Amino acid sequence: LATQVCHSCFRRQAKLHRCTQCQFAHYCDRTCQTACWDEHKQECAAIKKCGKAPHENVRLAARVLWRVHKDTGVVSDSQLTSVEQLEDHVADLPAEELQQLNTHVQDFLHYWCGRKQFSTEDIAHIFGIIRCNGFSLSDQRGLQAVGIGIFPNLCLVNHDCWPNCTVILNHGNQSALSSALHSQRRIELRALCKVAEGEELTVSYVDFLNLSAERQQQLKQRFHFDCSCQHCSQNIKDDLMMAVADGDAKPSAEMVKGVNAFSKEHLEKIEKCRVQGDYHQVVKLCSECLEKQENVLADTHLYKLRVLSAASEVLSYLHRFSEAAEYARRMVEGYTKLYHPNNAQLGLAIMRAGITHWHAGQIEAGHSMICKAFAILMVTHGPNHAITRDLEVMRRQTETELKVFKENKQEYQTSREAALKSQTAA
Repeated sequence: LATQVCHSCFRRQAKLHRCTQCQFAHYCDRTCQTACWDEHKQECAAIKKCGKAPHENVRLAARVLWRVHKDTGVVSDSQLTSVEQLEDHVADLPAEELQQLNTHVQDFLHYWCGRKQFSTEDIAHIFGIIRCNGFSLSDQRGLQAVGIGIFPNLCLVNHDCWPNCTVILNHGNQSALSSALHSQRRIELRALCKVAEGEELTVSYVDFLNLSAERQQQLKQRFHFDCSCQHCSQNIKDDLMMAVADGDAKPSAEMVKGVNAFSKEHLEKIEKCRVQGDYHQVVKLCSECLEKQENVLADTHLYKLRVLSAASEVLSYLHRFSEAAEYARRMVEGYTKLYHPNNAQLGLAIMRAGITHWHAGQIEAGHSMICKAFAILMVTHGPNHAITRDLEVMRRQTETELKVFKENKQEYQTSREAALKSQTAA
């Protein structure tokens, strides 16, 4: 994605301007390049010296050490801790990951072009910190991960699988012609509900849509602690995530076991085909799997939700919106029963489902979902985030179309079909 996303504002664009020195960094225009130069100039020289850009962790480690050397560890008065004080858990790494870390250290030594030289132990410490504390960075609209960053203050916030806060990257506003008028990119800790005085602020380090034991395993492997939150210790929602279908004829344990095995195998095939871009095969595999799961697995079962998600995503990409909308509706109904009501992933899923229904001509359902998504993202992302602003535009547009639809359904369908034909012709 390095060539598709601006390295300053993180906006995705088809045509970006490449840095003429390192040939790696890409920007929307000269304004974005100028705004990013102070952060990029040392990296630019290092990439030019090496001939190519190294792994993102190596680049981040170098940025951290350039910043530490420049600002002596603490960047501002609001920073509660320095990067060097964070846990690295290098001593706890298994042999395979330790070998990978040592490879990164060697790559760093080849890449580094700063005046100050660091010991291999200091460099390994930084890589350990990145592994345990790295925060995934999304594009400007918050829809796709495009990088990794370190934010010391946030590393002090503990985990809970059902947290009272969420972390969001707000890219600020870089649309002004003068970089002096830009608002800074910032990381935000946002409350998901009312937090009582003295109550600990928590965030979730992993996606909730996994069984308690699986989340605990993920947390142990990456963050080196045993999660004992209420949802893990009491296995809350695990029953829904592995539920069988309701009906007069309850499926046998043997049948459920067989469908689970079939689903797991098919999900691996679906992901492989999706990565390869064989989307028609993805649709075929999803259809086979859903047919097998019918009357056996509930719509809250994790395997069914993952198939529904893949099917709706790929069918939308293929512009088969009516089929995609049905799968998206079922997926959202399952998500709503599992996720925290103000979970960001839930909000984004409902938003995508709403857009799919809108494109399918199902304006009433589409507008309703977009409104629900907007309410969630106002909490998780806030009114000034790019994705919330985009969603507000969609909400107003679908509201206008819904009024036209209610006044004259035939006129709405005719105008919609004309718009689709003009888009196809273009």
